[in-house]
Amino acid sequence: MPHNPHATFTVDSAVELAVVERSGFVESRHIGSAVVLSADGSVVTELGDIRTPLYARSSLKPFQALASMQSGVPLRGAQAAVACGSHVGSLDHMDVVEGMLKAAGVKEDQLQCPTAWPQDETARNWLLRSDKGRSKLAFNCSGKHAAFLWACTENGWDTHSYLEPNHPLQQRVRSVIEEYSGEQIAHLGIDGCGAPVAAISLTGLARAYSLLAKAPGDKNSNARAATIATSMLDYPWAVQGRGEANTVVMDELGIIAKIGAEGVLAMATPQGVSVAIKMLDGNLRATSLVGLTLLAAAGAVDIPGVSSVLERVVSPVMGGSHPVGKIRLGPAVSALLD
Repeated sequence: MPHNPHATFTVDSAVELAVVERSGFVESRHIGSAVVLSADGSVVTELGDIRTPLYARSSLKPFQALASMQSGVPLRGAQAAVACGSHVGSLDHMDVVEGMLKAAGVKEDQLQCPTAWPQDETARNWLLRSDKGRSKLAFNCSGKHAAFLWACTENGWDTHSYLEPNHPLQQRVRSVIEEYSGEQIAHLGIDGCGAPVAAISLTGLARAYSLLAKAPGDKNSNARAATIATSMLDYPWAVQGRGEANTVVMDELGIIAKIGAEGVLAMATPQGVSVAIKMLDGNLRATSLVGLTLLAAAGAVDIPGVSSVLERVVSPVMGGSHPVGKIRLGPAVSALLD
């Protein structure tokens, strides 16, 4: 049956990647697809449909940040990391984004991402106490948008239309995504933050992360890509937040990890072994479990280290105040560990 150009892959072409077990009873099943690529880009593991396009959502942020840097934005350290981030809006996150806006010579109200309450409790309480209300700085994509605005001021581009697909910056974003994924973008939509979002395959997403992660160790790679990869690992708190899954994985295992909305996750080791996952139900809760297990099964990460991290990032299934179950691997994934 030919693929519908306006839809991602179907349940029929996916596999059961994880289940949720409560009191010995499987109550939910996470169906999706996943791919592991070796450092040379060849497929190591293929589960489900890894070729049909999907919206990669926020997992594309490092490549959007790279386009901003290629447009002259001098992102370094925490600024580069937060531009790649889906952050929780802590006071530290908001301070970094505010500093980017100041360097760009623009104001917070020029950000075209929505306003939000921070996910971070301390920051949310501070905004409530100070009667400041919702803030664009607290929105999880504010770092990306600040970098977009900075690219506009560096080049004299219009700052009002920076999210339009035909804007010079967004055209550069598109070319970066296509270069790193090795694919033509199959479909262009509008992300939750208002920016264009590209549809590529899981294989293309994994290929892009492999190239990004290898950049610091490859003298022939793009120096700005190396800066992004290094900054994400040096400032993992800026990418998501202290104690959050992506941050813990980067901090403890030294591998790049980035979620995207609607069940997307991409990870890559410094050697360039990468994994990309899409849960068809859009839920992220099993993605770290599946992704790290697939990397461990491929021999790319240390199994004891993975086990320690998974204890911290995979939430138990609770009954009242006590654990009564867990998220566990689907048979297609657990079989790879045998």
